[in-house]
Amino acid sequence: MKRLENKVAIITGAANGIGKEEAILFAENGAKVVVTDIDEEGLLDTFEAIKKLGGQTIGMKHDVSKEADWREVISRTEAEFGKLDILVNNAAILSRNGLADTSLEEFNRIQSVNTAGTFLGMKYGAELIRKTSGKGSIINTSSGSGLVGSPGSTAYHASKGAVRIMTKSAAIELAKSFIRVNSIHPGVIETAMSGGKSGEHPLKDKIPWPGLGKPIDIAYGALYLASDESRYVTGSELIIDGGYTAQ
Repeated sequence: MKRLENKVAIITGAANGIGKEEAILFAENGAKVVVTDIDEEGLLDTFEAIKKLGGQTIGMKHDVSKEADWREVISRTEAEFGKLDILVNNAAILSRNGLADTSLEEFNRIQSVNTAGTFLGMKYGAELIRKTSGKGSIINTSSGSGLVGSPGSTAYHASKGAVRIMTKSAAIELAKSFIRVNSIHPGVIETAMSGGKSGEHPLKDKIPWPGLGKPIDIAYGALYLASDESRYVTGSELIIDGGYTAQ
């Protein structure tokens, strides 16, 4: 039996990178997948890749910072698939500006997507899981930047640190509803957003494991947290960073 057979998942930020890899892997493992993103062209690629596998999927343009968009995604998920078992809050934006160079507008924009977007996902996702499935898994994508600092990316660090601690709070609150909530903390991954797409990155030589991570490395971690294999895991941090934060 496939690891996510008969489960329904929502994955945000699924147009490319980690979210796309998660969506395809989840579909390969039997899940019906609702893929969302503001990038409609990339989202179509993900949608078609799942269809080629014979998977069931819905694609929706979705700004995670907007409450109305979340309500629409949740409503359509219930209407099309009848339930929700898994939510992956993956959508995020990044700025590498430091304290002096970060405007309040930029700071607030990053919090609205990375922090508020995750909050809204948990709020409405938990409601549908509780209503339709009775148990489930919420996976929040934080970052190594949610665990340690760096000389820059001030607003991004703030948002990912918030995701980390929100995850723990929600895990405690939702445990009695049999909804598990965990965070994944990627290190430097070969994606367009991280700047590691070419296999090179300023932090490459500081990572103990040779080379950079790939989106599939994070997707396999998410698959574990989404599956019933992690039934007793909640409020935890899954760090997938080649040993960077072990130093």
